[in-house]
Amino acid sequence: MRDRISGKAIVITVVNASYIIKKAMYEGISLKGYIEERAINIANYIIEENATVRQTAKKFGISKSTVHKDVTERLVQINPTLASQARKVLDVNKSERHIRGGLATREKYLHQKGAV
Repeated sequence: MRDRISGKAIVITVVNASYIIKKAMYEGISLKGYIEERAINIANYIIEENATVRQTAKKFGISKSTVHKDVTERLVQINPTLASQARKVLDVNKSERHIRGGLATREKYLHQKGAV
């Protein structure tokens, strides 16, 4: 990356990825490559870990809606095969979420009962 005024190279130590993204937006640098890479990384994580949207969002430090958009819209254009694999995992997780919610509630009340 180069400074716009002096043309000198800028070296940035990655401490906070959001800082780099904001700086890139401010300087008008295209983020398309970053977004495509993130979408691929998200899909791979979902497939390998059988992760939910919430787990993925927490892992990558982004919102659930961004995870959903990356997988359902952006990734379809980049890599349709990977997108369909990730979509299958998300569909299974979605169909099972009512069960997970019930189990979480059961655990909550078991812990409360044990504390009394």
